[in-house]
Amino acid sequence: MGDAGAHFAHLFSGHAATYAAYRPRYPDALYDWLLAHAPQRAQAWDVGTGNGQVALALAARCERVLATDPSAEQLAAAPAHPRVTYREATYDSGLPEASVGLVTVGQALHWFDLPAFFAEVRRVMVPGGLFAAFAYVHSSVDAALDRVTRQYHDVTCDAYWAPEHHLIRSEYRTLDLPIVELPAPRMFVEATMTLAQYAGFFRSWSATQRLLRAEGEAPVLAFERELAAAWGDDVPRLVRWPLIVRAGRLA
Repeated sequence: MGDAGAHFAHLFSGHAATYAAYRPRYPDALYDWLLAHAPQRAQAWDVGTGNGQVALALAARCERVLATDPSAEQLAAAPAHPRVTYREATYDSGLPEASVGLVTVGQALHWFDLPAFFAEVRRVMVPGGLFAAFAYVHSSVDAALDRVTRQYHDVTCDAYWAPEHHLIRSEYRTLDLPIVELPAPRMFVEATMTLAQYAGFFRSWSATQRLLRAEGEAPVLAFERELAAAWGDDVPRLVRWPLIVRAGRLA
């Protein structure tokens, strides 16, 4: 990834355990849809794998999965699996030419050097192979909680988002991807979370970590008090994130 890869790794390395503990899981419906359109299941490549969430889900459906990430700390938090090979790497997969039926990028495409990345995708992808990038931005519980969390995202954290964050805010639609796009069904990431888990999710944000380094705990604790007041009784609540998906075959 060059400078972009170093920046990406730096943003998430310092709080890999928090990221692994509090990030929600993508729905089975996403993986079922991807594998229904992939030409083969022998080899998948998950790029920017982080804590291995996507790679592990693919391993339940594919014979082999390569999971790469520039952050050694993130990879250290990824569970081992006999069909998953983890590798600290940017875009150099080390895979043979024309060997991959599915390339996935979960919550990471906005950090990528796209020309360098897609050059490697073209090298390793089998004819008719599927590329898919997916992500989420704003969570939703109810109107009161959503007002608190959007204020935190848009105002409290505004100065601490990396410049690339605008790409995910625009649902990747401003990215010119070299694919013939497949229309994805509407899907949601869903998780039943306690108040502590939901607060932990916001602490897993790169912007929160930068805010903590710059201003200390006070603004984050103030947000968490507002979150608790809007949450009410400390019972688990359903949290939903609309899923952003851009997928297709190489053009």
